[in-house]
Amino acid sequence: MSREELSIAKGLNSRTSPNAEERERQNEEFWASRPAIGYVLAGGASSRFGKDKALVELGGKAVLERTLELLTESGVHEAIVVGPRAKYARFGARCVKDRWPGEGPLGGIITALDKTVLNKFGYRWSLILSCDMPFLTPEWLRFLIARALQSGAEVVIPKSARGWEPLCACWRVSAVETILPLFHAGTRKVTEALNALHVEVLDEKDWKRFDSSGRLFWNMNTMEDYEEARRLFAPENS
Repeated sequence: MSREELSIAKGLNSRTSPNAEERERQNEEFWASRPAIGYVLAGGASSRFGKDKALVELGGKAVLERTLELLTESGVHEAIVVGPRAKYARFGARCVKDRWPGEGPLGGIITALDKTVLNKFGYRWSLILSCDMPFLTPEWLRFLIARALQSGAEVVIPKSARGWEPLCACWRVSAVETILPLFHAGTRKVTEALNALHVEVLDEKDWKRFDSSGRLFWNMNTMEDYEEARRLFAPENS
């Protein structure tokens, strides 16, 4: 056996299987390298708004299109619409039918988490957004994802002056195992579902640096809100 062969054989013989701690470290590195899946909830009742919010335009683009672009810029693996394909396929994203249309956002959240469970890549987090928050930024969403990948919680959620912002939050996919039975038992409020989960809250000290305009979590609930957003998106105000 040559000197080179002896060296190789010695190296092979000296190798040992990683211990439990090393395997855990490798596992964490593997999962940390995988970003979240992104979802936009669209197609809700929009009763106060009077029309489909996802399709109204700001700055020449539908708000759904803007939100999909925002998710893509945040670095998620894929941006998916929870809503009817017939209405939203034209925006180029994959559409997932809401399993409980008309039952509020909690059904859409569960639909998204359940879809991620079935994803062949095994992603552990879903970044879930509503389509009516036009002042979110990719920088903030990247920070939110990074915090989620380091968190042991089931939901990483910002808290604004209005309270929790569950439609701008990262949800651990396994949370569906807890909240789906609650949904079947009649729970419809997202806040009630959150009370059953381990939640990491990001308060103002975490998100304020991404909110120079004071509108990060501002959303469009009424046509008056939409008109205000249109004014702010006008070229003279951009």
